[in-house]
This record gives sequence, C-alpha cells and structure tokens, in this order.
Amino acid sequence: MMYFDHAATTRLDSRVFDEMLPFFTNEYGNASSIYSLGKNSKYAINVARMRVATSINCNSNEIFFTSGGTESDNLAIKGIAMANRSFRKSYYNI
Repeated sequence: MMYFDHAATTRLDSRVFDEMLPFFTNEYGNASSIYSLGKNSKYAINVARMRVATSINCNSNEIFFTSGGTESDNLAIKGIAMANRSFRKSYYNI
C-alpha cells in the first residue's frame, strides 16, 4: 500500500525511534524538573541540540526545539519582526 498524505504526519525513521526509545519507556522525566529523570532528559536534549548544530555548522544556542508546526511558525514570525524593528520605526516616521 502507498500512503501519500504526509501533510500532517510522517512515519518515524527507525534510527530516530531507536534513539528515542529510552525516553518513551524509562527516561521520561520532565527536562525542566530538578529530579534525576528530568536532569537525564535535559542532558539528552542538550546532546541532541549539539548534534544538530554540528550537522548544520552553527552554534548550539541557535537551535530551538518546538512542540509543533504552529509554535515553529510563530517563533519564525516573531524572529523576523524583532530583526526588523528598526525598519518598522523608519517606515512609520515617513
């Protein structure tokens, strides 16, 4: 069977599943908590952030993980707006 509607979701790559499996089962702590499960999750997120940054040749502080498409879109729109604040001021002072 061929599935062509990947607009809302897509199949998880088996390598990603294998990497994430411990966090679906045993290491499920909230990365914002002070407990060891949370600290382990926070460490894993930081490692993932560094791996992504290295793979695209940027700094790890430039990598943001979001919960989905809408949050990502909003972050991008706000980033563009903040980067162009001076343009907005000069535009309205005409």
